[in-house]
Amino acid sequence: MLNTNNQDITFFAETNYRDKCRLFGIRRDDRRRHMYIIGKTGMGKSELLKQMVYSDIMAGNGIAVIDPHGELAEATLPLIPSNRVNDVVYFNPADLNFPIAFNILESVNPEVRHLIASGLVGVFKKIWADSWGPRLEYVLRNAILALLDYPGSTLLGVLRILTDKAYRKRVIEKIQDPVVRSFWVDEYSKYPDRFQAEAIAPIQNKVGQFLSNALIRNVVGQVKSSIDIRDIMDNQKILILNLSKGRIGEDTSALLGAMMITQIQLAAMGRIDTPEEERKDFYLYVDEFQNFATESFANILSEARKYRLNLIIAHQYVEQLDEEVQAAVFGNVGTIVCFRVGATDAELLVKEFSPYFTEEDLVNLAKWQIYLKLMIDGVASTPFSANTLKPVANNYGNREKVIRVSRERYAKEREIIEDKISRWASTLEQEAVDLHKAASSAPPRTERSRSAQVVTSHKTAVPKTATQSEAKQLLASEPVKNVLSYDAVCNECGKPTKLSFKPDGKRPVYCKECLSRIRSERAKGRQGAVPASKPAVVKEKIPLVINNVVAIENKSDDEVKQKEAEPFVEKKQGDEHLKSARETNEQNTSKGSIVQPGQTITLS
Repeated sequence: MLNTNNQDITFFAETNYRDKCRLFGIRRDDRRRHMYIIGKTGMGKSELLKQMVYSDIMAGNGIAVIDPHGELAEATLPLIPSNRVNDVVYFNPADLNFPIAFNILESVNPEVRHLIASGLVGVFKKIWADSWGPRLEYVLRNAILALLDYPGSTLLGVLRILTDKAYRKRVIEKIQDPVVRSFWVDEYSKYPDRFQAEAIAPIQNKVGQFLSNALIRNVVGQVKSSIDIRDIMDNQKILILNLSKGRIGEDTSALLGAMMITQIQLAAMGRIDTPEEERKDFYLYVDEFQNFATESFANILSEARKYRLNLIIAHQYVEQLDEEVQAAVFGNVGTIVCFRVGATDAELLVKEFSPYFTEEDLVNLAKWQIYLKLMIDGVASTPFSANTLKPVANNYGNREKVIRVSRERYAKEREIIEDKISRWASTLEQEAVDLHKAASSAPPRTERSRSAQVVTSHKTAVPKTATQSEAKQLLASEPVKNVLSYDAVCNECGKPTKLSFKPDGKRPVYCKECLSRIRSERAKGRQGAVPASKPAVVKEKIPLVINNVVAIENKSDDEVKQKEAEPFVEKKQGDEHLKSARETNEQNTSKGSIVQPGQTITLS
């Protein structure tokens, strides 16, 4: 059992040189450069972590222990002295009857919302690396960013915003980021149903498998978090996460652990509002840290020191890490402790320990024996050998008391939590039902309603309840007030006339008298005209311009010849008076706007 009053040094090993054992440790300032421990299973890594955890507890330091196996977390509980029982937050998701609330989306500073989104996306990406895709990431990221703007949101809202239109509408109203808002309004809402189903299916499958588990749903589904990471760091409390894979599952363990590390990182970065000399050191212990080593973990290693977040990380072999995380580890850690490793790792690590130790030395270490490069006053020492201290045997008998006090302070009964989540879900479901009923109870579109819709688009004021015949009478009694400001010549009689738009010189125009005659002849022709069996040429749309009105009629040259009673439009390329009229119209193209092909004005 280690007993020292020097709180500036954390003792963890002893040298054995010429049969003389000398206890040594690492200074507080040197610990801010982080500590990396590697070695095969059963070599003593967890005991070394346990020794350092105990030293920090006795020194009154703030610590967090994240353990994916549960053994280190369980072993830490008996080491809590009575004077620190009230400082402990014991987070054990396997304690189903007393879940602790942890909502990573709660009250996030707008300046770090992108970090939350990136952290969560990185967590999911690590877990589902084999089936990850850019579209999945794109939709998931926008869903998380949208929920971060919506008060009272939790991870349960990820699935709901994708499928529940009523809920999505409420969330969109609160979105502040114009890019995120544009995605939901201008892009996602316009996805065809089939494409939308394909886009969200992977998210429903992957996120759904977590949220369908009551164990994790009761933790992340609570709106108000019961633990404040910033408070834990600033007041030097003890956070213990028992994320035993055997009890909660590997993916759930990885998800909660990575989320907690992301939250700790954000809380540390939030210390920017405190002068550096006033920031208290906080020590983060992560056993088997490859389970939580996302891309954001690399950022913690490179930036955490200035925020007084000091890492002690341990795992078994280098290949467990991604290349980016490997580079961050060996590029940023100050102290490297090596237990016995395999040949592959020895080949890599020998670069750190040569020429003092060879690959054979690294693979032949005995249990409790280590080779290390120790950071001393900001400078890495020459590699040397040492033995870790004997396992801590202290037991203050406060295990049950620690669990009970932590439950009372930070947990709620399962029935209360499930009732709140159930009421949240039922409220949204009822809103969706009400919205559907409102849409279903709307009056059907009758002839009266359709005519009202058409009439109201006209400048003349027509009651929406008017019938179609009443609307026509009102429109007929109200002349169309257009400005006749363009000179033209009628293609039929050659008389000058006025237009409200600029003629393009390519299509014939008619005066009011000719239009009246053409209409009369057309009406008579309908009584005896025989339609052509087959047009000789493909129909084309030719606009007819009469004073203020352009009408479109599909006609062919042969149909015009066969149906003289319908001279609505005539296409006579060889007639001289048409050429003269078109030339006159072309001279007026310098005035006003041109009616583009396909543009129509409906006849009233």
